[in-house]
Amino acid sequence: MTKLVYFAWVRERIGKGEEDIDLPADVRTGTDLLRHLKSLGDEYAHALEHEKVIRIAINQEHVEHDEPITGAREIALFPPMTGG
Repeated sequence: MTKLVYFAWVRERIGKGEEDIDLPADVRTGTDLLRHLKSLGDEYAHALEHEKVIRIAINQEHVEHDEPITGAREIALFPPMTGG
C-alpha cells in the first residue's frame, strides 16, 4: 500500500486529500503513476490533465517525474508553487 496525498487544486478536483492505493507492478515512476491515476476516473483525469506541471514528492522529497517510486511510503502530488 502506498499513501497518496493531494494538495491545492489537485485535491479539489479529485475530491479527496489522500488515499491508500495498491499500485500495479508496471507503475514504476512518477510518470507511470500519473498515467495510472488518470485512468481511474474523470476526476483524476481532470486533476492531472496537464501532468507536466504536476509536482511530485516521494517521502517528502521533491523528485522528477522519471524518479522510481518503488517502495515509496508516501507520494504527494501538487500543482506548481509560488513563493515569496
